[in-house]
Amino acid sequence: MLGGLKDEAILALPWLWRFWAFPHQLPPVGDWRSWVVMGGRGAGKTRAGAEWVRARVEGPRPLSQGACRRVALVGETLDQAREVMVFGESGVVACCPPDRRPEWQATRRRLVWPNGAIAQIFSAHDPDSLRGPQFDAAWVDELAKWRKAKEAWDMLQFALRLGDDPRVVVTTTPQPVPVLRDLIARASTVVTHAPTQVNRAHLAGSFLVEIEDRYAGTRLGRQELDGELLEDVEGALWSQAMIEATRVDVVPNLDRIVVAVDPPVTSGPNADACGIVAVGAVTKGERKDWKAYVLADGSLKGASPMVWAEAVAALAQDVEADRIVAEVNQGGDLVTDVLRQVDATLPVRQVRASRGKAARAEPVAALYERGRVFHRRGLPALEDEMCRMTVQGYRGSGSPDRLDALVWALHELMISPGNLGSEPRMRLL
Repeated sequence: MLGGLKDEAILALPWLWRFWAFPHQLPPVGDWRSWVVMGGRGAGKTRAGAEWVRARVEGPRPLSQGACRRVALVGETLDQAREVMVFGESGVVACCPPDRRPEWQATRRRLVWPNGAIAQIFSAHDPDSLRGPQFDAAWVDELAKWRKAKEAWDMLQFALRLGDDPRVVVTTTPQPVPVLRDLIARASTVVTHAPTQVNRAHLAGSFLVEIEDRYAGTRLGRQELDGELLEDVEGALWSQAMIEATRVDVVPNLDRIVVAVDPPVTSGPNADACGIVAVGAVTKGERKDWKAYVLADGSLKGASPMVWAEAVAALAQDVEADRIVAEVNQGGDLVTDVLRQVDATLPVRQVRASRGKAARAEPVAALYERGRVFHRRGLPALEDEMCRMTVQGYRGSGSPDRLDALVWALHELMISPGNLGSEPRMRLL
């Protein structure tokens, strides 16, 4: 391809952003008012914002007028707006080709392009500074960090009143702050998302190794590396902070290990997941001193009975489980039968639910509150379900099948422990 290009085209290639950009860095098509680029640290959010500003102000030639003429650049502080958004390695100045590079007018805190377009910087600490000016575009950086986020955001919306289609791009690492939640919920907002790893070619390898080793699978890691917006549901039995406090990297020698399975009623792409969770426990000493460790989540969605049964057997072998705990409310003995078709030696204990999910989960949540349950890293889907279970019921979409499996496992190990034989000792109620 390069061999077929003229010299002028090769010289222009570094400045053709659409050629180099990741999908999450390109503005979505359609009629939107706000575009939120939400990602992990180093995922390329700043470059996406700077290139969007450049695309809005530039015309086909250096002196040609672009779609926008007046742009607001709003950072947490003036220093951050200047050092990151304007002069940063991925800032506006670095992104512009030499013949279109804007001039920085320090005393007026603004960039001026050769075609007359202007971008002015503002501090979110001073929302009133956005009273009076008016714009046809804006770039907002790290909205989730702003101390006066709502006030500054509201003032910016009143200022976006020039032109036929004023728009704003927001580049931020997510935090569950009201202004970001409300913005994402609006019908006029579109969101693109990417983890830190997507931009690994442009990041130091030692940084990625160290940061993944320290924070992968933690709440902080999911927020700062994976770019996930983590929220706690009001009245939930678990919070992200509570779960984070249970995190361990090393699991002691375990006296008992079980794999619990909560099978779906049906199979197929629209069916509930089959909850499959492995949990072990140290059961020496008095019952009040027992500790449990959540080892793995092998849950599957849309799997046929034979497929999820094989997954249960494989996980049981991997963690050296001494028992399978299977809820049989829906399938009865067929659940046990399909498990033993895969492995006739599986020690299966049947359990039946006579109370609702929330009622069964409450005593398990109490174990967490007393510091008696710990989590290995790498259980984000399970932990999300936990943080959406309230005493009134589940506040998420679908069914909390992973959580159900966890609850059965901890009942078996910590609340109503059975014997080590393959036959059921009692039914959990």
